Amino acid sequence: MSDETPICSAKGCRTAAEWVLAWNNPKIHTPERRKTWLACEAHREHLSQFLGVRGFLKDVVKFSEWEEPSTP
Repeated sequence: MSDETPICSAKGCRTAAEWVLAWNNPKIHTPERRKTWLACEAHREHLSQFLGVRGFLKDVVKFSEWEEPSTP
């Protein structure tokens, strides 16, 4: 991660990220793989619903508490 402030993944949003949405697409990712989107408070629910209805959402964690999975 760079020194820049992480921003929300919602289209057009430039607000600082407060949440990490961990997800995977079971059709193309192994079960343990996690992709991430970042979300500000205003977009957390919308992005979570978008991933949730597709069955992709695995976890929502405060950005300050997120720990990237270690790679073997």
